[in-house]
Amino acid sequence: MKLDIAPQKTHHGRNIKRLREMLGIKQEAIAIDLDITQQSVSELEQKEFIDDSTLKKVAKTLNVPIDAIKNMNDEATFNYINTFNDKVESSFLNNPINCAFNPIDKIVELYNEKEALYERMLKEKDELLEKLLNK
Repeated sequence: MKLDIAPQKTHHGRNIKRLREMLGIKQEAIAIDLDITQQSVSELEQKEFIDDSTLKKVAKTLNVPIDAIKNMNDEATFNYINTFNDKVESSFLNNPINCAFNPIDKIVELYNEKEALYERMLKEKDELLEKLLNK
């Protein structure tokens, strides 16, 4: 009796989710680094196939080789993470957001920009009202 065992199909999104969870990274952190929404990251994790350019960005964000996302099954992913954490001196787990900026600073910056915009709008409104009253 011959058993045909088909090779397990790779699901890029599922592998991203597994790697992300094993590294203790939240979807929000990936979203910030990729400049997309958390919902977009969730949708990405549902896709069976993801184009190479997107995979490269995600792999860079997770600090893993693109092959880890493309080719890994459950056991290989687990083994990779264990090996990865043993070999890396400054573990990615100590810095879960691999950003070129501090997310808190970015939030404060955006808040300040909105506040400045609001102030400019109020000033323009006052100037316009003054012009209308002077006519």
